[in-house]
Amino acid sequence: MHKQLMKGNEAIVRSAILSGCRAFYGYPITPASEITEAAALYMPQAGGVFLQAESEVASINMLYGAASAGVRVMTASSGPGISLMQEGISYMAGAELPCVIADITRGGPGLGNIAAEQSDYHQVVKGGGHGNYRTIVLAPHSVQEMADLTALAFELADKYRNPVVLLADGFIGQMMEPVEFPQRAIEPRQPEWAVAGTAETRGNLITSLHMDINDMEQHNRALEAKYRSAERHEARAEEWYAEGAEIVLVGYGIVGRILKAVTADARASGINVGVLRPITLYPFPSFNFQRLAKRARVFVVVEMSNGQLLEDVRLALNGARPVEFLNRMGGNVPSHDEVLAFVRELAQRTSSTIRPSMEQEEERVAHV
Repeated sequence: MHKQLMKGNEAIVRSAILSGCRAFYGYPITPASEITEAAALYMPQAGGVFLQAESEVASINMLYGAASAGVRVMTASSGPGISLMQEGISYMAGAELPCVIADITRGGPGLGNIAAEQSDYHQVVKGGGHGNYRTIVLAPHSVQEMADLTALAFELADKYRNPVVLLADGFIGQMMEPVEFPQRAIEPRQPEWAVAGTAETRGNLITSLHMDINDMEQHNRALEAKYRSAERHEARAEEWYAEGAEIVLVGYGIVGRILKAVTADARASGINVGVLRPITLYPFPSFNFQRLAKRARVFVVVEMSNGQLLEDVRLALNGARPVEFLNRMGGNVPSHDEVLAFVRELAQRTSSTIRPSMEQEEERVAHV
């Protein structure tokens, strides 16, 4: 394999095609437009279908149709467009249809602006549409992860027959980095539950409508069992010098990268700090928080929204440790210097124990 330099948005489309995606329906919106542009270029070359819909409402319902036929399908948008898709996402979750949705987040509420933010967290992670459903949500922090987590998204969508959202801030979508892709592509295959217009699939029924109240309750119970299974088996997080850390920094997306740089400087000055980066925002990696809380004095949530991730961190810790909060909004990004100053001040307040630097710890591990 060789690396290719490209934007995060393009990496999503390349990975989707290699993962067997053969249909893209979408409507362009900054900062996600390059995904639609790349899909228009590459999808027909792979023998797939690209269609620019007349709206985001139309595109999500086109996904419903293609997924019903057993096609691996995706779309992409940003805050206002994702809002318009919420009813269709609920329909697809209710009908147990797999799809992948890329949300390259911009500032809000309303039209907001086109700067990078993380304010779509609640509408995506909590299920912004009506009814009792969840979407699986993956949060990449690099262009390589845009590719890797797109491939994972299609696998999880099929495994759980459920929409999966790739939630990336505008920085990750727009930045360029080297990316490796697998040499072997996945060949599309039709699932047995799909409706394909053949005699064999005539008995299949794709619907989210259950008029009998007991049938509706039974369906909801089955969905809940599926989500509980995902919570047990699919939660993912990256721990970076977090084992034994007394101050644990928490952030996802571009913030996770900032926190790693802050940790390097903080540990160089003797502050015992580490990073816990959620990769799955749903299912939330609560176990990682609970385990690290046995040693940590305090957790620090850093995010580019008004405390949406903060709520899930507090729920995961359930009062076991205090949680501090630092945020920026409107397209502003928490800077390295302001996060580092926050950590240093917090270390003084909590009397954080001085620990070996990263270089000393790496040298110690190398000799074990």
